[in-house]
Amino acid sequence: MKTCTETLAALGVDFEVRVSSAHRTPAATQEYIMDAEKRGCRIFICAAGMAAHLAGATAAHTQRPVIGVPIDSGPLQGMDALLSTVQMPGGVPVATVAVGKAGAKNAGYLAAQMLAIADADLHQTVVADRQANAEKVAAQNASVQASLT
Repeated sequence: MKTCTETLAALGVDFEVRVSSAHRTPAATQEYIMDAEKRGCRIFICAAGMAAHLAGATAAHTQRPVIGVPIDSGPLQGMDALLSTVQMPGGVPVATVAVGKAGAKNAGYLAAQMLAIADADLHQTVVADRQANAEKVAAQNASVQASLT
């Protein structure tokens, strides 16, 4: 999840991190969700390894957007976490990103894009970041093309 927090920080999005378990600490998880909402939390990003499904448990206790990040752990390397995250019942959505590091990074971007709908400054930051990434790819392509000639 480090790439998620790095992405949020780079985009200037305030966040907090909490380690919780939908199965081992369900009451504390629910209490945290309720408290976070009272403090103004607008989006929850939840990681889950193996078949654990913190995002689903979180979505059951909030109407705020929830993004699930399946972690590539355990004998199935995140496939079990992916399947448990994407199989939410109708009416209790969880946005699901890719398994592992890329998914964690994309969760940060997706949260920023959601927040940017109502924040013009954040929208401009996200647009500028996307442009900078495009320019990096173009520069890499130019470098590769130059090395081939």
